[in-house]
Amino acid sequence: MIKRFVVFLFPMLAGCAGPGVEAYKMEKPELDLRRFFSGPVQGWGMFQDRSGQVVKRFKVDIRSGWTGDTGTLDETFTWSDGHSSRRVWTLREAGPGRYLGTAGDVIGTAEGEVAGNALHWRYELALDVDGRTWNVHFDDWMFLADDGVILNRSTMSKFGFRLGEVTLVLQHAP
Repeated sequence: MIKRFVVFLFPMLAGCAGPGVEAYKMEKPELDLRRFFSGPVQGWGMFQDRSGQVVKRFKVDIRSGWTGDTGTLDETFTWSDGHSSRRVWTLREAGPGRYLGTAGDVIGTAEGEVAGNALHWRYELALDVDGRTWNVHFDDWMFLADDGVILNRSTMSKFGFRLGEVTLVLQHAP
């Protein structure tokens, strides 16, 4: 019985391994969160379920800025089904290349690390799914493509099982 469980579990855990943020430390342009998230930012994205089907699309408008070592990202989402939602992140520098983040629907504290052009966030998010709240793990990667554009890909999972992905493009608003 234990042997079957290990044979089942090992491929699942091995699939979770991937490069750490340090793999991108030499990539340019270098991501400076303070600089990118200072002023208005717009984004467009989609959520795909685990089969790859696009379930929802969205637009996000972000008002962002910093006071000292604390940043605020006030995000307003407009979803393809017509509803809107809002999330306000508070970011704090926690050392060289390290950030902590909180928001009303984030369980605990998000932890992020920057190296080169990449930011890797990990956090739990309370999501409304058909009237029920699910605490879902996000493995969130952002890559600065050029000085005004970030490509973002997040994998969502629960109990170690992949639920889907969010793909997002962010750019400085005019």
